[in-house]
Amino acid sequence: MTRKPATYADLEALPSNQVGEIVNGELYASPRPASRHAVAASHLGGELYAPFDRGRGGPGGWIILTEPELHLGQDVLVPDLAGWRRERMPRVPDVVGFTLAPDWLCEVLSPSTSRLDRFRKLPVYAREGVRHVWLVDPLQYTLEVFRLEGSHYLLVGTHQDAETVHAEPFEALALELRVLWEDVAE
Repeated sequence: MTRKPATYADLEALPSNQVGEIVNGELYASPRPASRHAVAASHLGGELYAPFDRGRGGPGGWIILTEPELHLGQDVLVPDLAGWRRERMPRVPDVVGFTLAPDWLCEVLSPSTSRLDRFRKLPVYAREGVRHVWLVDPLQYTLEVFRLEGSHYLLVGTHQDAETVHAEPFEALALELRVLWEDVAE
């Protein structure tokens, strides 16, 4: 039996405590992130916002957003963070879903979403030309940095624990990874 592809109405019907996405016609619903996930995403966004979005203490030139809804072809995805170079998106359009693929995005991995992020969403991001993807794992204390090469991602760096990194495309920032997980009680 062939299943009918998920629609935006299916996303709207989800309870408010769920994050819904449509990948390759299939509906995925996940609970709102747990504290480790939320802290890592919030702190990373905070680290990038001033120097890259606002240009305070950094080069500027970016728009950085938390959990934007991306409408990429038939897929509806919600990365934890996404960034667009201002030369491609000078101002944020007043829309529900962004149809312009970001230049960079970050997925914070959770046990319940890791496989979806790695094996279903990454190919969509590659298809749409997202140049840089970061995967942050707050349980393993890792940052994986990927760059799009042709139609596939190349892993250009894996960082862990309390390292200080200069990760593309934000090499201008000395990012202290410990900031992403230090505020969560063990």
